[in-house]
Amino acid sequence: MNARIEKKVGENVRKIRERERITQDRLAAMLQLRGCDITRSALAKMEVGQRHIYPDEIILLKEILHVSYEELFDLGVPADNPDDIL
Repeated sequence: MNARIEKKVGENVRKIRERERITQDRLAAMLQLRGCDITRSALAKMEVGQRHIYPDEIILLKEILHVSYEELFDLGVPADNPDDIL
């Protein structure tokens, strides 16, 4: 995945997590209970774009945070001009 896109998706995860009033520790624990091998530190790196986000994590984040894929992948650019983020 493009580094800018990963950073934006990580920011989205952080914003949604904070909106839901879930700590990094709690979200990491919730992911672990669902079989995802992730630490709080890895989650923190994900949120700032310093760590790749894997497909299984995306699926679980969608379920745990009760959001759509569209919300997780909202790049903040008009749909008719997606090249702006690349």
